[in-house]
Amino acid sequence: MPAPDVAALLSELERSEPASAEHARSAIDWLTGGEPLETITELNVCEFLWYTLPSKVTGDRTVIAHALGLLLRLGGLERYAALCSSPTTAHILRTYARLGEDAGMAAYQSALDATGVLPPDVPELHWSSIMGPEELGAHGACSAALELAIVSGRLTPDSAERQTLTSHWLTAPRPELGGDNWLHRVQGERLNRWVLGRGTAWRELAQPFEVRLHAPIPAPDEAHLGALRWLLTVGRRPGGIPLTQRDNLARSVLAESTWSGAELAAVREVAQGHMGALRQSGRRLVTTPAGERLLGDADLLWETAASALLAPVSGESGFRTSAREVALMLLADGAPADRDHVTAVIDCAEWQTVEVDASLTELNRRLDAFGLRVDGSLTPAGRSAALAALRSHALRPRQYVNMT
Repeated sequence: MPAPDVAALLSELERSEPASAEHARSAIDWLTGGEPLETITELNVCEFLWYTLPSKVTGDRTVIAHALGLLLRLGGLERYAALCSSPTTAHILRTYARLGEDAGMAAYQSALDATGVLPPDVPELHWSSIMGPEELGAHGACSAALELAIVSGRLTPDSAERQTLTSHWLTAPRPELGGDNWLHRVQGERLNRWVLGRGTAWRELAQPFEVRLHAPIPAPDEAHLGALRWLLTVGRRPGGIPLTQRDNLARSVLAESTWSGAELAAVREVAQGHMGALRQSGRRLVTTPAGERLLGDADLLWETAASALLAPVSGESGFRTSAREVALMLLADGAPADRDHVTAVIDCAEWQTVEVDASLTELNRRLDAFGLRVDGSLTPAGRSAALAALRSHALRPRQYVNMT
């Protein structure tokens, strides 16, 4: 049975509750954006009541929420109408009014998490805080699936199965998408934004990579990441890896390896600082549970190590990461990746050339640490790692930047 027409419901409300009709009209316009009433979900209603209404709509918010509830009840949407007059909504509106936006936002987020309809991050996808149209569609579809499962009793709001359902909904072929799935749509959107987002020279260099990075980059068949594997394996021994008084690798460790002290030091820095695979305990290095998982999963080890090529140093600006991205694209194409070639792609003031040099030095250290570069050029495994790193970075969730 189709949902009642909004215009008809508003006309009925004007007859029965004329003082509420205009408030309801304003609220339903915010809530639906002109779409049919049957398209709204619990997530839509909660976001309107707990975020949009108190932060963007003027007037008496409690009165507006009450008016919306009357309209939704007339349309037979009792569960959504109940939210409009719920103690949770009243508490959140009071929090915004009395304690300010930050406190109100915190109350909103806590209440939204408790509903269980907010799609969780899953291994396949971490949600962005800035979503494009495809990701918004995927997020809304997953939320509607979670809502249905909770209402039907298949899930509880705090069930761990919410992740399983979200993963399934993201990866299952969808008839409305022509047999495609939401995960592919979101990844395609993020990749396209990465290609197009940074100026003409960047787009010309990155455009061919949109196709090359469409599918996951498999680990190479030949031996790779030998020093990293060896160090993580030694870190699993009883007592871990001994260190000197200056926290360097002990001579006994260096003596049994086939890599130099400088190479192992670089591997250690990346594994400990960017991969979370090693941790220091007193005068010992030990392999962490994350490191154990990496050793047991060759694909995960490959993906994590490749992603570390672009991981930012603590306190490092995004400019330096962009310089490393450009360098990896150039290297993957077999082109030189020196300062001049990199600065020809990214806008760079004279004083920023020092940052470019530092960024390239750091990238080369990581490539050398993983054995992915020989005589300044990438090995076959290095080219695969460069593509895997670029793909991981291009598909990362987009977040608001805190400018304070």
